[in-house]
Amino acid sequence: MGGKPSAARGEIMGSVKEMVDSSIANNKVMVFSKSYCPFCQRAISALQNLGIKALEVKQIENEPNMNEIQDYLSSLTGGRSVPRVFVGGKFVGGCDETMTAISNGSLQKMLTDAGAI
Repeated sequence: MGGKPSAARGEIMGSVKEMVDSSIANNKVMVFSKSYCPFCQRAISALQNLGIKALEVKQIENEPNMNEIQDYLSSLTGGRSVPRVFVGGKFVGGCDETMTAISNGSLQKMLTDAGAI
């Protein structure tokens, strides 16, 4: 009985890692979000206003492994809060970092380099 929980958690984390990694790799712009989060809504709206061709949003609040998804995102990015925005496989940041990158022009360069606009 002692090994089952950690083995099950290992399987869950493996599938979470696979889902998150493939989502980031297979989408030019990937946002992990929660639909009720105002910061997520702000970042997504700002990204949509840029005319991005390939914006993928994964709402995680109804995922059975939501906490594990956030734990894995934390290991990748240093934070488990949402939104977590990736462009061309590279982590941009949360809402504040995304808005700053839009205002200073660095996000447009990342989007162009990734072929997202």
